[in-house]
Amino acid sequence: MRLVLDTSVLIAGFRSQSGASRHLLRLVPQRRFELVASSALYLEYEDVLTRPEQIAVHGVSADDVARFLVATATFTEQVRVYFSYRPQLQDANDEMVLEAAINGRADAIVTHNVRDFACGASLRD
Repeated sequence: MRLVLDTSVLIAGFRSQSGASRHLLRLVPQRRFELVASSALYLEYEDVLTRPEQIAVHGVSADDVARFLVATATFTEQVRVYFSYRPQLQDANDEMVLEAAINGRADAIVTHNVRDFACGASLRD
């Protein structure tokens, strides 16, 4: 199964030691699914996870976030965005997640933000 992880999943995974998002992040090195992401999405992961307010909550240093992302990238298929489908979603910041999913032929987007992605769900069908 090919998955794109929304930034909300990484945030939840960093914040909770025992939640479903943390469990999903632990499965990445086990290759239980294929992780796909674009360069733009990885830059967003880094930007959001290293914000001072995020670090204050999850307690992981910016250097450790960077190490995590580098390690995770070795298990990630980098997607080139050849086709832009904008605008499709209510939140323009979510467009890069949808584009990575479509261009990377992902089976699913994993997100805690289901409402904002619902209107883009039919694009791949």
